Amino acid sequence: MPMVIEKSEIEKYIGYVAEPTAWFNVTQDQINVFADCTLDRQFIHVDPVAAAKTPFGTTIAHGFLTLSMLSYFSERYSLVINGMYMGVNKGFDKVRFLAPVKVGSNIRCHATVLEIIEKRPGQFDFKIEVTVEIEGEEKPALIAEWLSVQMAR
Repeated sequence: MPMVIEKSEIEKYIGYVAEPTAWFNVTQDQINVFADCTLDRQFIHVDPVAAAKTPFGTTIAHGFLTLSMLSYFSERYSLVINGMYMGVNKGFDKVRFLAPVKVGSNIRCHATVLEIIEKRPGQFDFKIEVTVEIEGEEKPALIAEWLSVQMAR
């Protein structure tokens, strides 16, 4: 669940490290649906027989699928400014895909608040470092700096 914070306490949350999210299992069905939505049907994502012959040994999730899971994960770790009536995704300062997410893998997200800046009265810009961990793997799937805006009354 998101944590509600007061405008007057924003400074306390710069550097805040959220608890890791729960694990999420990446399935072939999810990968296939993502491939259909994006029209990215490269065999390493959707053809288990052909993908088994690659160094991965199986199909892997699209990097952008893993990245898109940040929206789901953010529901579990977000800070929400009291009075927020709208949040907007602004994009990323940096995204790095470091390791493939093999089908059947469990992933979860770690988040650290890097910045919260009140750009205008009631408009708060957030920069969050997010890392998607793959259960049992040394390298994370991705690391990114995610930018968003919250509008609060």
